[in-house]
Amino acid sequence: MFSARWTPIFSAAFAIAYVIAEQNNFALFTYHPRIDEWGFLTQPPRNGPGMYWYGWLGTSLVAASGVTLAAVPFVRTRDVPSVIGWAVPLIVMVLFVYLLRAFFFR
Repeated sequence: MFSARWTPIFSAAFAIAYVIAEQNNFALFTYHPRIDEWGFLTQPPRNGPGMYWYGWLGTSLVAASGVTLAAVPFVRTRDVPSVIGWAVPLIVMVLFVYLLRAFFFR
C-alpha cells in the first residue's frame, strides 16, 4: 500500500529533478576517469573530461527522495493517478530529445 503512494511521486520528482540537475550542472559529485578520482559537487575537468552524469543521478536521487518523504504522509492513494508515474518521465524523455535535437538530427 505504501509503495502505491510513493512510486508515482518519486518517479515524477526524479524525472523533473534530473532535468534541472542536467541543465544547470548540479552534480552531487564529479568523477575524473583519467586520474580515477571522485570529487564532491561539480568540479572542473582535471587532466581530461570530468563525468557529471553520476552526480546528476545522485542529485536527482536526493531531491526525489526528499520530495517523496515530504509528500507521502499527505497523499492518499486515490489522490495520485498512476498516470503521473509514467507520464512525467515520458514527457521528460521527449524534452531531452528536443534539447539534444542537434545530436539526433544532424
